[in-house]
Amino acid sequence: MTSRVRTAGIVAAGLSVGVGLFLLARHTGPGQSASTVTAPPGMVYVPGGTTRIGEARVAAEAPEFDARVRPFFMDANLVTVGEFRRFVEATGFATTADREGGAVYDPAADAWRIDRTANWQRPLGTDGPPAADDHPVTQVSWHDAVAYAKWAGKRLPTEIEWEHAARGGRNSREPYAWGPSLVSAGRHHANTWQGQPDANSGEDAWVYTSPVGAYGRTPLGLSDMGGNVWQWTSDWYRPYGDRDRPAGSVTEKAMRGGSFLCREDYCHGYRVSARSMATPESSFLHVGFRLVQDAP
Repeated sequence: MTSRVRTAGIVAAGLSVGVGLFLLARHTGPGQSASTVTAPPGMVYVPGGTTRIGEARVAAEAPEFDARVRPFFMDANLVTVGEFRRFVEATGFATTADREGGAVYDPAADAWRIDRTANWQRPLGTDGPPAADDHPVTQVSWHDAVAYAKWAGKRLPTEIEWEHAARGGRNSREPYAWGPSLVSAGRHHANTWQGQPDANSGEDAWVYTSPVGAYGRTPLGLSDMGGNVWQWTSDWYRPYGDRDRPAGSVTEKAMRGGSFLCREDYCHGYRVSARSMATPESSFLHVGFRLVQDAP
């Protein structure tokens, strides 16, 4: 499991912050409550406010700090294979993985490898099944996500926006976006890893990705804000303690949310404060994205 832990670290800590990671902003003003703002189709209104970011007990998430965030709209669901297909058909876009292949994890060998045939249509390569249209699109690099966002008239969220939304837009102190526990009354609230390190038992009903929204929604109305796939953000990744210093030389983008490969004892990535990272040209079996728009 050592290489898997190492990979979780590579796809989990980091070094720079993008424009807008730390937003100074207004609270939701009069006439801007969630009950009076109409979100665009497929999106959820996230009210502005102040959120305590980070987790002091985890080195990659410390120190904690308060951030004021402007209101915004966020996709209720992860971008799906079907939605990404419409983008490709409309533009003829070729992804990074279409050209270079994508990273696939083999749990039996406890190793990652580049499969030159893996892409958003077949995340496991040609030896695996085609991706279902209602599952989150994966094997998309940060550059691919940005291209889709421009086409859709949206953008990737900042790390702070993502965590603010995961905390319900109200500074919830629950460890998960949906509440206090990963499983309650026998019900799994997220698609994560169960069983042995070399074999996912699929107790939550899915071994790889799951259909978006399969595990319900947060109080704010968002699905898959923990587990299923990691989600690209707009920011470069660096320690929070360096947030007020010059960014310097950075190479990796921040991701949030955890994935179906995460298990509590080695990759508790589906906590609201958990962070991950990868180079922007990387394409992975367990990484996708969702988008946001500025609210008026």
